Amino acid sequence: MLLEICVTSVESALAAQRGGAARVELCDNLAEGGTTPGYGLISVARKSLRIKLHVMIRPRGGDFLYDDTEFEIMRQDINLAGQLGADGVVFGILTADGQVDVKRMQELIHAAKPMHVTFHRAFDMTADPFHSLEQVIECGADSLLTSGHQNKASEGIPLLKKLADQAAGRIEIMAGSGVNAENVSELVRETGVDAVHLTAKKRTMSKMTFRKQNTFMGHGEHPEYEWIVADENQVRQVKSALDALY
Repeated sequence: MLLEICVTSVESALAAQRGGAARVELCDNLAEGGTTPGYGLISVARKSLRIKLHVMIRPRGGDFLYDDTEFEIMRQDINLAGQLGADGVVFGILTADGQVDVKRMQELIHAAKPMHVTFHRAFDMTADPFHSLEQVIECGADSLLTSGHQNKASEGIPLLKKLADQAAGRIEIMAGSGVNAENVSELVRETGVDAVHLTAKKRTMSKMTFRKQNTFMGHGEHPEYEWIVADENQVRQVKSALDALY
């Protein structure tokens, strides 16, 4: 049972490694569901880690219908991730009617090889999960990250089980969204998925002693003096729960 942690910093990636994760998915902008991380972050993370490093390829937040410029950005970001030593890349493209964009996916997967390719939770925005699973397999992706078309994987257990059965080993099915030490055992037992994905997040506080009030770098929706990191203890607890199943 593979354990993947979604991280946005080298600090979090190292915490995931210490906690027992087999790989990390490196991204930026978790509040938007993750976007492509920067060159420096990918490079330093690769040099710092012993475990597998997969890089999110997503040029913006929002939907997964991309124009030609965005598609070219994705192609170049995939090439760059490979040059920096990433073990895998994570992306997904849909058509306007909620299908997997098989043609464009195949182009990017071809460009990505021999890196591992994960089709991410764009899958959970498709019109028909069973047809879309076959499309993802047809594209040549190695893994599929999904919450079972729900906001949380624990709510998507019935569909996750059906998808794992339908996949029948043709692709790695990875359950993600809201996974934690309390629900991971039931999730794995009930679905038969191959891997689990989580953020194991906690808030960390700034060491700034002077704190400017009523001035915000963003929209004021997120505190300026705290941010999200991966919690090594939460990773370890999930790993222990998984180990106890086998």
